[in-house]
This record gives sequence, structure tokens and C-alpha cells, in this order.
Amino acid sequence: MKNETQNRKHLPLYAKILIGMALGVGFGFLAITLNWGSFVRDWVAPFGAIFMRLLKLIAVPLVLVSLVLGVVSLKDIKSLSRIGLKTILIYVCTTIIAVSIGLAMVNLIKPGNLFPKDKQAEFVERYQQTVTERESLMEQVKSDSPMQPIVDIVPENIFQAFSSNSNLLQVIFFALLFGVALICVGQTKTGSVIRFFQQLNLILLKIIDFIMAFAPLGVFALMAGLIVDYAGDVGIISSLGMYALTVVLALAVIIFLVYPLILRLFSKKRLGQFFKAVFPVQMLAFSTSSSAATLPLTMERSQKNLGVSEEVSNFVLPVGVTINMDGTSCYQAVAAVFLAQVMGLDLTFGQMLLILATATISSIGTPGIPGGSIVMLMIVLDSVGIPIEGLALILGIDRPLDMLRTVVNVTGDTTVACVVDDTNKTESK
Repeated sequence: MKNETQNRKHLPLYAKILIGMALGVGFGFLAITLNWGSFVRDWVAPFGAIFMRLLKLIAVPLVLVSLVLGVVSLKDIKSLSRIGLKTILIYVCTTIIAVSIGLAMVNLIKPGNLFPKDKQAEFVERYQQTVTERESLMEQVKSDSPMQPIVDIVPENIFQAFSSNSNLLQVIFFALLFGVALICVGQTKTGSVIRFFQQLNLILLKIIDFIMAFAPLGVFALMAGLIVDYAGDVGIISSLGMYALTVVLALAVIIFLVYPLILRLFSKKRLGQFFKAVFPVQMLAFSTSSSAATLPLTMERSQKNLGVSEEVSNFVLPVGVTINMDGTSCYQAVAAVFLAQVMGLDLTFGQMLLILATATISSIGTPGIPGGSIVMLMIVLDSVGIPIEGLALILGIDRPLDMLRTVVNVTGDTTVACVVDDTNKTESK
């Protein structure tokens, strides 16, 4: 009886994260009112930075161990090929759908036509330094050969690949290669290696439990710091409200219409069960703006609350962090057309198709970290002749929208994991 009472009093993780988020927002506005901005930046925001570092700390080893175990659990190359091809095909299809929704929404609402022209010069001047920095990164990407993204997937030095979360594609390549080698050699000869990874996985999961216990405080600090940092940009957010609303509506269509339809058609998961399970993941994604940092919780909720098998979640979800960016690709489509409308550029149908193609391709290489989509957006803009300087117009509200599109990204990853798992179980019967 006593244990039951304690369980009822124990708040679930999503409730703690929500409370931390709400208190952080409230404290942020209080700090603005009382002029405590310096205090928040010096003594509160660092706890958010610590939380982000803890999440990033576990991302690379988790991807490596999860993928190796995921590949080994498939037993043979035939199973790997079946699940791998299915996963990538679904990811590409959902990305194309997301870009199409973004294009349709921005052309229907036309938020750029409402933008005050006299604000343009002010915004460009304010963010010129940031634009210049991003532009230099884009020029580096453009100067490479068309095959360079494929070349970059293969690491020169695996330890160098492990040194940065931006190299997750290289880590995934090595993990897949290592896992396939384990299958080919045979589990009878590699049993000790597999047991090592299994035991390492248990240790990583315990570390994740420690990090998640710190989540409410970390989210509180992140939100308080965000409110204080962007207090001066309220006017920018207000003037670009229609653009932001267009992005939000497009992302909402993906989460509340596209994903439920996919689940209803191709999965046996109940929608209520799905959204209840994924809600803590969405809250963490919203506060961190990083699908890579959210990966540990995504995997835990998928396995424990949605019944996704370890072999599927260990393979599908880490891959999804790097190649499934539905929210990011949708946002890129909206942003590109919005900027064209602001500058009075009439895009042809062919240019719309080019945006569809470049947004889909660039989203695959977008790192799952805060702000990772901005550099890729520059490539999309340049592909249809939209001046890169226009990016300054939307930098002021990019972070809040980044938080929202990360929510879509992790929800899409979980959706695909459910679909692959259920179809895999059906095929095995």
C-alpha cells in the first residue's frame, strides 16, 4: 500500500520537464522585469549549458553502441538489407512530404507580401556579421564536388570522428561496418566483443538515467536564458509573426495529420499511446533544439512505452538523427519562398521543384544540433538565386522555430521506428 502511494506521488518525467520549462519561462520574464539579466546569464544559464553538454557527451557512444547492437541483433545480412532499405525509403518519403507541405503553406499564406520593406535594411545591418560567418561556411560546402557529402561519410580517422557530434554520419558508417563485420565473422567467434557492447550499453543507459534526473533543472536554465537573451528581439518576432505562424502551421500539419495518418495506415500503435509516449521526447527536443541530444530519451521511450524492439530502435533511431529532418526540410522550404516574396522575386514552378530537391538532399546532411540547418538553408537559397543576405531577416526568430522543428524531427524518427517495427513483425509471421 505504501509503495502504491509513493508511485502515485512520483511525477513522470514529462511533468517534471514541463514544470521546469514553465518555471524557466516565468523566471526569465521576472528577470527581465527586475533587470536580473546579468544574474541569469552568469549564474542560471550555465546549468543549461551543463545539461546540453551532458546530453552531447552521451550522443556519440550511444549511437556507436546502439547501431552495433542493432546490426548484430539482425543476425544476418539479409535482415539488415531489408530493414535498412525500408528505413531509408520511409525517411526520404516523409522528407519529401514535409517539404511539399512547407511549399504549399507558404504559397497559400504568402507571409512575405506583408513584410514591412523599411525594416529590411535595419535587419541586414544588424545581422551582417552572422550572415558573413554563415556565408563563408556555405562557400566552403559549395566549392566541394557533388560527391563530397558521400566522401565525408567515410572517416579518415575514427577517433577524430568520435571527437565531434557533427560527425555522426561517420560514426554511423563505422558502426554499420563494424556490425556487419561481426555478423560475417560469426557470433561464435565474436561473442566476447558482443557481450562487451551489451555491457557497455547497460552502463550508457544508467548514465542516461543520471542525466535525465538533471533534466528539469537543465530545462529551467535553458528556458530562462533563452527568454533573457531574446528580450530585445520582441519587435522582430512581432514583425515576422506571419512568417513564424506559417512555419508553425506547416509543422503542425506534419505532426497532427501526416504522422497520425502514417501510423494509422502502417502501424498498429494507438495514436493516444503514441503521443503520450513521445510527449517527454518532444518537450526535451523543444528545450534543447537538438535531436542528437534527445536521442537517449527517444530510444528509451520507444522501447519501454511503445514496444519497439531493440533491434529496430537501435538501428532506425540513430540513423534518423542524421538523415531524417522533416521539420528542418519543411522550414527550409518556407524560409526560402518567404525570402523570395520579401524581395519581390517570383519563383517559377521549376524553381519550386529545385527547392524541393535541394531541401530534401540538404536535410540529410544537416547535423542534429542547434542551428545546424542554417548553413544548409543557404545552399537552398543559392540554388534558386535568392540573395544570401536575406537570411538576416529571419535570424532573429530562428531559435524558437528551431525548437519547434526539432520537435517534428524527433516525432518523425519515432513514427518511422514504429512503422518499421510493426511491418517487420508482420513480415516475420
